Amino acid sequence: MADAALQTLRGYLALTKPRILVLVIFTGLPVMGMAAGGWPEPGFVALTLLGIAMAAGAANTFNCYIERDLDALMDRTRDRPLPAEAISPAAALAFGLTLSVLSTALLQAIAGPVAAALGVASILFYVFVYTVWLKPRSSWNAVIGGAAGAAAPLIADAAVNGTVGAAGWLLFAIIFFWQPPHVWAIALFRKDDYARAGIPMLPNVIGDEPTRRRMLAYSLALVPFTLAPTPLGLLGSFYLACAVALDGWFLWHVVRVMRERTDEAARRTFHVSLVYLFALFLAMLVDCAL
Repeated sequence: MADAALQTLRGYLALTKPRILVLVIFTGLPVMGMAAGGWPEPGFVALTLLGIAMAAGAANTFNCYIERDLDALMDRTRDRPLPAEAISPAAALAFGLTLSVLSTALLQAIAGPVAAALGVASILFYVFVYTVWLKPRSSWNAVIGGAAGAAAPLIADAAVNGTVGAAGWLLFAIIFFWQPPHVWAIALFRKDDYARAGIPMLPNVIGDEPTRRRMLAYSLALVPFTLAPTPLGLLGSFYLACAVALDGWFLWHVVRVMRERTDEAARRTFHVSLVYLFALFLAMLVDCAL
């Protein structure tokens, strides 16, 4: 009995895509120190990040609910709770709605109406603009969908200041420009998977080589935003040195994708992109602490 209950809990947790939630929390945290010019009270930070994570978890749960038939067709996603029939679609939908209500109530109570409204907007954008409209229809889904994935800094900034300032928009831009090369790296080595599901990812629509060129273009466009916090006075020289080194490392791997033209190079760049973003935001946290 206990094992069955634990398995069910793991299924509900899997609907929220916990690895993405860790990234969401990590990208929301530095802006709270940057926007406040010093760290707010720890309880306020923790509850705000919990509200942000619950909003992201709700959006991910709705995504799993809507895409359950497509997930069953893909090797990468067929073991998710809904295609694996570990949780019923109705239960998943109810779970997503519950998380939406709880996240909105928590953000309203702790972080204020602007943060709560941005949390609701991020859910609606991810579900209806990205999942329902763009993803099955447009090969540019990774670009527009990046706006939903970059919402955490906006919500965190609004929680601290009641509005979104330079710190929130800057970190939003970093995630927004980071996401396309990150997603297109997956699309290159998972091309057949997406083709089976009928999802028009960029390599399937315009080809591998044009996709690689766009990966480089977005990665280059990302660099000025990663360097901007220091001249804007939001972060110091420690962060700037880390950002320069990390940008060079990430760009080198994107260039390798173009030169080697293999699935292995794309897979490696996908993993590098994750480490890159975590390291960049970790450097922000360390700089705030210093």
